[in-house]
Amino acid sequence: MMLARVADSLYWIGRYVERAEHMCRLSDVMLNATLDRTEGAAQVARIALAAVGDSDRAHLANPYEATLAMALDREDQGSIVSSLALARENARQVRDQITTETWERLNLIYLKMTGPDAAKSFADGSSAFLHDVIADLHLFRGAADATMSHGEGWRFLLLGMYLERAQLIGRLLEVCFGDRRRGAFDEHFALVSVLRMSCALEPYLRRYTADIQPRKVLEFLLLDEDFPRSIRFATARIEEHTTAASRYVEAGHAGPERLAGRLKARLQYADMDELQVAGASALISTVLDECVAIHQSIYETFVHYSLEMRLPA
Repeated sequence: MMLARVADSLYWIGRYVERAEHMCRLSDVMLNATLDRTEGAAQVARIALAAVGDSDRAHLANPYEATLAMALDREDQGSIVSSLALARENARQVRDQITTETWERLNLIYLKMTGPDAAKSFADGSSAFLHDVIADLHLFRGAADATMSHGEGWRFLLLGMYLERAQLIGRLLEVCFGDRRRGAFDEHFALVSVLRMSCALEPYLRRYTADIQPRKVLEFLLLDEDFPRSIRFATARIEEHTTAASRYVEAGHAGPERLAGRLKARLQYADMDELQVAGASALISTVLDECVAIHQSIYETFVHYSLEMRLPA
């Protein structure tokens, strides 16, 4: 079993990198939506800000100001630059556990985001700037996958990534399809934007062609078995990695692999027709609550465990 601090740092690298990419995508979609002067564009901005818990910025007259803050505000712990700084700091603490290629790729992204020309680069072409960051994050993931041993450390990295992804997509779906949404969510432009926020537009079109309907968007992002950014896909990977990691410890009755297995089964056997009748809000809320429980169990099992639990008798 690896040291708790190492598991913790790798887990948070995965979470922060996933968070940074998600914020890039939401920011880019929100900026592109401002080119459209319709009510749908305003709805997209409200969705993006509410999905990251940042509805306070909705009052800004210029959406560019909101996206600039989401990208480069170092005082905001949820901004892209803050997420990357935290990912890099965790990587620095476990530099001996990751490969040179992985470290260099993350370090280059951090230097780009914190350099003296970052604000100017964003102003000169905000969409291109965000796309470049997303591409760099994909290169980081590729370097980790291709050069790191696929053992415990790699699993904790992916565990953080998929748990963060399940929660981020869950919050986005809660804003769009939950009981607390404002008005009917069936505007075509807004639905397309939500698919773009989830990097899901082209996979969705290949599955359903151009038939973009709220029910099908919800079903795809929540229950699709093969799309890597659906909640069902993410929870299946969470169960896979917690089960593998738990082989090295004596997990308690409510170990993370048990909680993850229950969540995986909940989505695997969910029925869309029943969700349509009962409403999707209850399932989405349950998914978010169980993700929090899995996170807490991961900490209790792998990070904040008692010595008596790990030392042989």
